[in-house]
Amino acid sequence: MGLNDSSPGAMRNGRGLSDQWAESVVVRPRTTERHITVHKRLVLGFALSILTLIIVTAVAVVLSVRFEECGSGRDRDGSAGESGSRGSARLNGSRGERTGERGDEEAVQPWRNSRLPGTVRPRHYDLRLAVYMDNFTFSGELSIELECINATRFIVLHTDRLEVRKGFMRVHRHFPFPANQMYVVVLHRELKPMRLYRLNVSFDAAIEDELLGFFRSSYTLQRERRYLAVTQFSPIHARKAFPCFDEPVYKATFSLSLHHDPQYTSLSNMPVESSSLSDEDGWTTNRFARTPRMSTYYLAWAVCNFTYRETQSDAGVTIRLYARPDAISSGAGDYALHITKRLLGFYQDYFKVQYSLPKLDLLAVPKHPYAAMENWGLSVFVEQKILLDAEVSSSSYQMELTMVVVHEICHQWFGDLVTPVWWEDVWLKEGFAHFFEYVGTDFLFPKWNMEKQRFLTDVLHEVMLLDGLSSSHPISQEVEQATDIDRVFDWIAYKKVSRITLRKVWTDMFAVVFQDYLLSHMYSNAARNDLWSKLSEAMRSEGRDIDIGEMMDRWTLQMGYPVVTISKNQSEQLPTHYITINQEHFLYGQSEVRKNNSLQWQVPLTVAVGNASSICSESLIWINNKTETHRVSEMDGNTWLLGNINQTGYFRVNYDLQNWKLLIQQLHSNPQVNMSVSVAGLIDDAFNLARAGYLPQGVPLQLIGYLPEETSFLPWHAASRALYQLDKLLDRTDEYRLFSDYVLKQVASRYHQMGWPTNGPGAEGNVLQASYQTEELQRELIMLACSFGNKQCHRQAVAYISDWISSNKNRIPPNIRDIVYCTGVSLMDEDVWEFIWMKFHSSNAVSEKKILLEALTCSDNTFLLNRLLNLSLTSDLVPEQDVIDVIIHVGRNPQGRNLAWKYFREKWDVLNSRYGEALFMNSKLISGVTEFLNTERELNELKEFIQSSGVGAGPALPRALEVVEGNVRWHRLHRRQFYQWLRKPLSQTIG
Repeated sequence: MGLNDSSPGAMRNGRGLSDQWAESVVVRPRTTERHITVHKRLVLGFALSILTLIIVTAVAVVLSVRFEECGSGRDRDGSAGESGSRGSARLNGSRGERTGERGDEEAVQPWRNSRLPGTVRPRHYDLRLAVYMDNFTFSGELSIELECINATRFIVLHTDRLEVRKGFMRVHRHFPFPANQMYVVVLHRELKPMRLYRLNVSFDAAIEDELLGFFRSSYTLQRERRYLAVTQFSPIHARKAFPCFDEPVYKATFSLSLHHDPQYTSLSNMPVESSSLSDEDGWTTNRFARTPRMSTYYLAWAVCNFTYRETQSDAGVTIRLYARPDAISSGAGDYALHITKRLLGFYQDYFKVQYSLPKLDLLAVPKHPYAAMENWGLSVFVEQKILLDAEVSSSSYQMELTMVVVHEICHQWFGDLVTPVWWEDVWLKEGFAHFFEYVGTDFLFPKWNMEKQRFLTDVLHEVMLLDGLSSSHPISQEVEQATDIDRVFDWIAYKKVSRITLRKVWTDMFAVVFQDYLLSHMYSNAARNDLWSKLSEAMRSEGRDIDIGEMMDRWTLQMGYPVVTISKNQSEQLPTHYITINQEHFLYGQSEVRKNNSLQWQVPLTVAVGNASSICSESLIWINNKTETHRVSEMDGNTWLLGNINQTGYFRVNYDLQNWKLLIQQLHSNPQVNMSVSVAGLIDDAFNLARAGYLPQGVPLQLIGYLPEETSFLPWHAASRALYQLDKLLDRTDEYRLFSDYVLKQVASRYHQMGWPTNGPGAEGNVLQASYQTEELQRELIMLACSFGNKQCHRQAVAYISDWISSNKNRIPPNIRDIVYCTGVSLMDEDVWEFIWMKFHSSNAVSEKKILLEALTCSDNTFLLNRLLNLSLTSDLVPEQDVIDVIIHVGRNPQGRNLAWKYFREKWDVLNSRYGEALFMNSKLISGVTEFLNTERELNELKEFIQSSGVGAGPALPRALEVVEGNVRWHRLHRRQFYQWLRKPLSQTIG
């Protein structure tokens, strides 16, 4: 390990450095001492030499000062430096050390702080790696060019599980500090501000069999096991692969070379600049071009024997998709490659900012901790999210894959080009990318109508379930410890922010704001106030003096959301065109918790009034206080109110019972008066208000009684989501049949009218060549019918499976295969399970394998379910990537719930050691297994489990506990009332 002072200032005088450093610094050669005779010519020469030295030194000083001035403005590669508000002040220079503390720096010990001290920052990394795939190790030589910000004797950077070898140069001492995953270099002498130095490090490490850092994976080709190695550095795992300043604000450029067996291909963020074969070992060395300035967690590389397909964007960017050779030859990557080409053009036109790199590689890997990772120029996807077999993949699978690709390509701007300063504002990239999943998908497929329709049910309704818990958190939350960082990567950061920040009131000015934001912060970092200031400027340019930061802080700095209750004014002193509006924090917890909270929001409430024949124009009311009175159109006893039109606001709306009755009557008598988006929001609000105890249990059930007349997809989709939530609560109760019969009564007529998508064997009903929205409604109805026990639906599924087995030809329409497979396995015998198991192993289509494996979890045979659980974790028969899904889906099966819950607890140590550090996967497992628990016994088991095994699960276990407590509480407080309503005739009114 060594330190080289490479700044001009260091060349002025070699005597200012310790002898240990002398060999690493360029200094004037020392003149060998000789005995000479002194005479006038020599004296004159000596004087001239002194004069020359003084002049040279003075020039060097001037040059040094001029260099230092340039260094603070623009880097050598021409990219903007971190100056002004984005400069070194953000590097936490005051946290561990302050200028002037030279005498007692040793006592300060900046490595004991959770954040880097900020006294030095990297400018460039030169990283040379040798990768040994035979024994899964790698070694590295690293040279970091550093700039000193504040005088210091310490260089503190991150390492984790690296064996650091001593370099050529000597320092006072160097040591790891594992508690903060830091490595400390203590120097003999102080580094000087505004100078450049060079740190040389050698290290060794393993290519881990886990999903973080530089890890390995494998696949089978022609019965041969093949291996690859790939990086996953976000959020804090670059330190597992090389010593670095592993915080997002420490942007630098990177030069990488990879030395490996020539049978492999190597990839990185940039194209290969040069490639050579070594005479010594015959291995290949690929040298990649220098990157732009970027954060460490976006650096990426891979060593694999994949093949690729290639295209070019209209702007000349080379786009390649790398995957297993058999997947490439089958064309499974062609769809993603095609839409990526279109998306690069779309984003460049929308943002008016060119894509920054000469190439973009998409890498499909067998396993990964996330759906994908947006590394700049080398985005990595798990195979299931990027490989598409058009003949067997459903439209839902195609939609999901499309949105993942759209999301990751957006990150090439929001995240890669402009990066959040710190993880508390991770939503600045994830919220943008999630919002553009719908905007970008609408660009690719306008008929899908994603932004206006699916955004509501897939984003808003899902995230509000999580954000209604007392264990939720603000969008922006304090993050200090490394262990806290993963918890910010949840649906709050992804989905809530895309709703409240990006879809609230500024849609018409988005393009200009985004362009300005990107241009102002490109190759640098941004914080939330940078975005608020851009939005405020845009507002002022339209003559609206609104402080966006002040307004949005209530939504981003405090957790949860409000429930807004609208009531017709009952006071005799006020006319009937006044309404009273109350806001309070919505929580699924007990009412006592709600009464004591003081959270308050600025709520943009749209309100419409109407009656059986018409709707008045809507009005916008800003709610700032707990209770307010506002004037609307004049109303009579038959006039209803509807708030939050099209559910554009991030809050729930409740009404007095009389208004609920009027809205229900309106839907039953003339449902077309209201737009489907508003009705979908009304349905979701009603079910969740009832679950939280704000409404009687019968209100939402009576509300959806109109569904047999509903022809739009969105209200059906909102209702099905709510009904499946109830199904989880009720499917093991004695009176469950009352609920399932109620659902089938709502579904039957529309299901029979829509029919099945093809004239398959034994098909009954009409066949429709339908639009996308109609296909989705048809699929939704078939799923509801089969799930809740419709006999005709069951017969159709069994007929499809029987035909497949007898003919060995799969004629099941791709869009409903998952429903048919699951229904068939649940109803038929063990031979069908074995048949599906065989097809799972023989299929090469990633999407097909996924639904075949899930179908195996639908069996009613507990022996087969237990067998599947054991095979998934203890053999190579189930891919490691799919183990979590197997356990979760067994738990969703009422017959397998106890098995999955018991298996999860017994195998927790194994599961946690395998997936624990990848907290996103661990959280998915914990929430997926526990969300179905709803008895007192299961709640006590969960509490005991948390007591004994809660370490390492992050916030997932406390959140799971709250969900299960809520399930048990609902049973205790509301189940009796719920079933009482179901026993009543459907004609009865709300009570």
